[in-house]
Amino acid sequence: MRPGECAARSARLILDGMPRSSVLVLVLVLAVLLGARALAAVEPFPPPPPPRGPVVILTRHALDGRGGELNDARIGVADGRIASMNASPGADVIDLRRYTVLPGWIDVHVHLASHFDKNGRIATESEPAPEAAMGIAQAAWDSLMGGFTTVQSVGDDSERPLRDAIRDHGFPGPRVLTSLSWIQGDASIPDDKLREMVRERKANGADLIKIFASTSQRVGAKPTFTEAQLQVLCDEARALGLRSMVHAYRSQVAAAARAGCNEIEHMTYATAEEIGVAAKAGAYLSPQVGLVVQNYLENKDRYIGVGNYTEQGMATMEKDLPEDFRVCTIAAKIPGAKLVFSTDATAGAHGHNAEEFLGRVAHCGITPMQALVSANRVAAEAIGLGDRIGTLAKGYAADIIALDGNPLEDLSAVRRVVFVMRGGVVYKWPGAGRP
Repeated sequence: MRPGECAARSARLILDGMPRSSVLVLVLVLAVLLGARALAAVEPFPPPPPPRGPVVILTRHALDGRGGELNDARIGVADGRIASMNASPGADVIDLRRYTVLPGWIDVHVHLASHFDKNGRIATESEPAPEAAMGIAQAAWDSLMGGFTTVQSVGDDSERPLRDAIRDHGFPGPRVLTSLSWIQGDASIPDDKLREMVRERKANGADLIKIFASTSQRVGAKPTFTEAQLQVLCDEARALGLRSMVHAYRSQVAAAARAGCNEIEHMTYATAEEIGVAAKAGAYLSPQVGLVVQNYLENKDRYIGVGNYTEQGMATMEKDLPEDFRVCTIAAKIPGAKLVFSTDATAGAHGHNAEEFLGRVAHCGITPMQALVSANRVAAEAIGLGDRIGTLAKGYAADIIALDGNPLEDLSAVRRVVFVMRGGVVYKWPGAGRP
C-alpha cells in the first residue's frame, strides 16, 4: 500500500467515528494534503503568503470590471492587494500580454454543497461526511479554476467550514460567503419565530439570509410566505447587518421587493410590471438563462429519483426555458435595473459558471461588456464588497484572472481561463515561476 493510501485509510477509520460537523472541518484541511502526510501531522496552518513582492503583472489589454478598457497596464501586487496600475517591473514579473486580463469573477448564487457522490448520483444527506466534505471542496476548487474568485453559496450549513477553512487556514478555493441553511417558506410561521430563525443564522455565522418565497419551479412555483412575512424576515436581517436573498416566482417577485429584500432570484413567470416593481425598489435581479437548467437536463439521469427531481419536473424546466429568457430580457431593458451575475450552479455545473455569460448575451439582449461587469462591479456591490473586490484599481484585492482571447470580440474566451490569482496568490498559471 502506498503511503498516501495508508494515510487515507487511517483517516477514514478515525473520521467515521467523529461528529459530522467536526469531520467537515477536519476533512477540508486534510484535502489539501493530497493524502501524502500522516494524520498526526495535520494542524491548523496560516493562509499561504502572497508571492514575494512586489509582483508586477504585465498586460496589453485589460478590462477594469467597471466597463472600461485598459491598455498596457503594469499591475503591481503587494500584500494581496493591487498597489499600483503603473508599476515598474522588478525581479518578479508575470507576463500576461498575450491574454485579456480582468478582475476575478463573482457568482452571487451557487450551491457548493451540491455534488455527485461516488456513484455519480446527486449526493444526499446519507452520504458519509468525509465524502461530502471532499465533494464540497472539489466544487469550490472547480469554481476557482473557472475564474470565479468569489462565490456566494446559499443553502447548506456545511458551507461554513469550507468558508472558514479558505478564509482562516489557507485552504485553496474562492472567497466564500454563505447563507448557511435557507429559510423554507411556510405561511403558518408566526413573526417571532421568523425573527428567531434569522437571529439563529446570524449567531451561527451566516453572511446573508436565503428565503424561499415560492416552491420550486419543478413543483408549481407556488407562493409560500406572505408579503408581510417577507418584510419581517428582511427587516430582521437588515437590523442585524445581513443581506437577504429571495427565491421568488410570479407575484412573489414584486412582493419581495416591496418587503425591502435585497436580491431576488429567478423571477420566472413574473410579469413585466412585477419585474419593474423589483427594479424600481433597487433590488438586485438575478435571472438564470445559460447554465442551471441546461446542466439539469444534461445530467438528468443523475438527479431523477431524489427529492423533487422527477421526469415531470425536468420537462417543466425545459419547456419553460423561453420563459426564463423572457424575464431576463425584460429586466435587462429596464433603465437602472441592477442585473447581477447569478448561476444557481449545482452538481455538474461547478467550474462551468461562465456559461451564464454566453447565455445572457444570447438570450437577454445585453452586450458582452455588460455581462462581464455584472460579475465584477455589480456583483461586488450586491454582496457588500464593492470597495474591496471586482475592480482592477489601486487598493482593491489582487483577484485577477486572464483569458486566452478577447471576450468583447469572442465571448467564448470566458471558457479559456489561463491565469487565476486570488488575494495575490497564484492558483492557476502554466507559466508560474518563470520570469
